[in-house]
Amino acid sequence: MVVVEGTIKGKGRPRFFNGHATTPEDTVTYENWVRICYQQQDRRYLEGSIKATVIAYYKIPKSYSKKRLEAIRAGIERPQKKPDIDNVAKVILDSLNKIAYKDDSQVTELIVKKVFTEELERVEFELEVIR
Repeated sequence: MVVVEGTIKGKGRPRFFNGHATTPEDTVTYENWVRICYQQQDRRYLEGSIKATVIAYYKIPKSYSKKRLEAIRAGIERPQKKPDIDNVAKVILDSLNKIAYKDDSQVTELIVKKVFTEELERVEFELEVIR
């Protein structure tokens, strides 16, 4: 499992200037951080069909009531906040192109979850070849 600590980012929409598409700077920075984390913690280059599991851990807001904290700890309440879960998966998978695999089109199975944590906010992901 690769851990990407820090504020969770989603894939930003491209911006268009003079007919050219540009990726937002914060997206580029986050993609580079994901690459560094992968190269430090895993380094495998995968071929064939890949299953990806991505779990986004959001810090529990300090303003939440005890009742709400109990619901979170019981697994009843999950985070419904930005960024959207599909954009979280997209930024992780796009970051790993040419590093973990040739192209993210190799990912044929994807599990993505948002959960609360009392620890550090982070994204954890795992890649495995489907045989």
